[in-house]
Amino acid sequence: MRYFLISSLFLLLISCSSSITKGLLEQTPNKEIVVNNYFSNSDKDYVYKAKISVYNTNFSGLLIIKKINQNHHRIVFTTEFGNNIFDFEYIENSFKLNSAVEKLNKKHIINTLSDDFYLLVNQNNKVFKQFSERNQMVYQTKFNDYDNYFFVSKTSNNLNKIVMASKEKEKMTIFYNNIDNKTAKDIAMIHQNIKMSIYLTYLSN
Repeated sequence: MRYFLISSLFLLLISCSSSITKGLLEQTPNKEIVVNNYFSNSDKDYVYKAKISVYNTNFSGLLIIKKINQNHHRIVFTTEFGNNIFDFEYIENSFKLNSAVEKLNKKHIINTLSDDFYLLVNQNNKVFKQFSERNQMVYQTKFNDYDNYFFVSKTSNNLNKIVMASKEKEKMTIFYNNIDNKTAKDIAMIHQNIKMSIYLTYLSN
């Protein structure tokens, strides 16, 4: 886990040094949809040990992600004693806040977390542009006011990274590591423009 966090931060610094697609070869898209299958099994509860830092306030506990049906995910973050920290739902393209502790229940924080976790779990993402680099394909998608870039390995076809950007400036990056059977066992979600980060470590059933 320590190596993963160090390597993730190293990659983050590299990505911030230049525009996201600088030096990449743009191609005609060969697919209409780029798929994120990490949270696609509705028969499975995805349970992670979670550490979330928001403006120097730290939370830790368990994050449970559940796909209810094709276009419905629920995300619940609790303490290890079972007390709710937040409870979100995504139904179609709409967001529902069921609950959040007072320190997080502020409009700008909830909006940010809403965008972050939507990007994390949304399965089907429409491709607008496609780029190629040596080992990865990069698919540009859109959500709200953001361009999102999906980095997919050419050899394993695994989704390795998503970059959320506004006007070619990185806002937040999701790193996936230790991928096994369509499950990302280590996930880091790191903001570049605000003090917010989320680290998830998968707990086997």
